[in-house]
Amino acid sequence: MTMRQVLVTGADGFIGSHLAEALVRRGLKVRAFVMYNSLNSWGWLDRVPEDVRASLEVFPGDIRDPNGVRLAMKGCDSVLHLAALIAIPYSYHSPDTYVDTNIKGTLNVLQAARDLGTEKVVHTSTSEVYGTARTVPISEEHPLQGQSPYSASKIGADHLALSFHAAFGTPVSVIRPFNTFGPRQSARAVIPSIIVQVLAGAASLKLGALHPTRDFCYVDDTVAGFIAVAESPRSVGEVINTGSGHEISIGDVARTIFRLMGRELPIEQDTQRLRPAASEVERLLADVRKAADLVGWQPQFAGREGFEAGLQRTIEWFSRDGHLQWYKTNIYNI
Repeated sequence: MTMRQVLVTGADGFIGSHLAEALVRRGLKVRAFVMYNSLNSWGWLDRVPEDVRASLEVFPGDIRDPNGVRLAMKGCDSVLHLAALIAIPYSYHSPDTYVDTNIKGTLNVLQAARDLGTEKVVHTSTSEVYGTARTVPISEEHPLQGQSPYSASKIGADHLALSFHAAFGTPVSVIRPFNTFGPRQSARAVIPSIIVQVLAGAASLKLGALHPTRDFCYVDDTVAGFIAVAESPRSVGEVINTGSGHEISIGDVARTIFRLMGRELPIEQDTQRLRPAASEVERLLADVRKAADLVGWQPQFAGREGFEAGLQRTIEWFSRDGHLQWYKTNIYNI
């Protein structure tokens, strides 16, 4: 299919801002749904290049409000739905907000799409829905395991999206990114957390568990995955993983960043950064063969070499003059 007028929910966030920027540069009309606030902040869209920002139609609203969502979707042939609460630690003490935002917010998008005849909805899932890997690499057929309120809310949203396709024929695709990283990411995530602590001159690096492994996917690859899924009619009714296919432990991530930044710190385990034992996802590694076969997507930052290339770009971005001041380096971000 050919996208013309696209709504990106969560466009003020990390991945959403990169996706909105990429769509603008492809010449599409992009309506950016951002979280309404009295400061009139558009999140990371305030910091994209001026030519991109000037081309966006920004719609402040709340994904939990069905009326605003429906209004934002009017006239759009495609909706790339990224708006969500994503911080796992925050979900432990405020789970209600995850149900309201991630499940009810997705329902608002799906109901509006059904009523408006939207041509394509791409719903954003997460590798966290798989829980600790039972088999690797993890294919889309892997059992879903809600090991945190966050992942449980995303499992609910995923099933809701697929149910609208089954029940009403709503043209929904589910993209399931593994751990995306890159410029603009929140310091609640492990890679930015390590980088900003080093740049801020910390005496030691504070981390949670070092042994879990993750499949880190550079943001440019994740964005390309969204576009490939959105444009392919073969993706309708399907769940599609995106990831790098490279597995690395958190401890090795820290040591790799030390080497690339030319500074090594003693690593200190911070108990407030540890998940409850049964909630920790011990291992994630993506099987991305379906993405290649179905929509022609493959990671460009693949393997150890691709991971380090993405890390280098991320470090360079955080190291630029003024960028560190956008982060509160002296506190633990949940």
